[in-house]
Amino acid sequence: MTDSFALDPRLAADGPALGNLRLCHVRLVDDARFPWLVMIPARARLVEIIDLPAEDRALLMEEIATVSSALKAIGGVEKLNVAALGNVVPQLHVHIVGRAAGDAAWPGPVFGTGPREPYEPGERAALEARLKTALGL
Repeated sequence: MTDSFALDPRLAADGPALGNLRLCHVRLVDDARFPWLVMIPARARLVEIIDLPAEDRALLMEEIATVSSALKAIGGVEKLNVAALGNVVPQLHVHIVGRAAGDAAWPGPVFGTGPREPYEPGERAALEARLKTALGL
């Protein structure tokens, strides 16, 4: 991460850090209804993907593929939703959400669908460990 990078506190509050890839800081969203990761490029003052230099945009796409593959590898994920919305938190971040028919928001979007249901501590710790292994962190 660059020295001037600062994580928006709202992203930090979403759930625990899993670690850092070459470009992105990766966090688990603490909502047991959906396997959900957030990737935040560790560069200062980014709002849009187009704010990244071309080399970092290419790296972001590779890291999205890496994180997406890791999320699918944990099982129970039939479809991936990938989004960089930023309507609530403008700091550039990418959501990778594992979806399955019949989940709490299916087939609609997960955003704004009921209150979060935090993981039980043991369940969250086990998921974090599996994801870190799948991500090589």
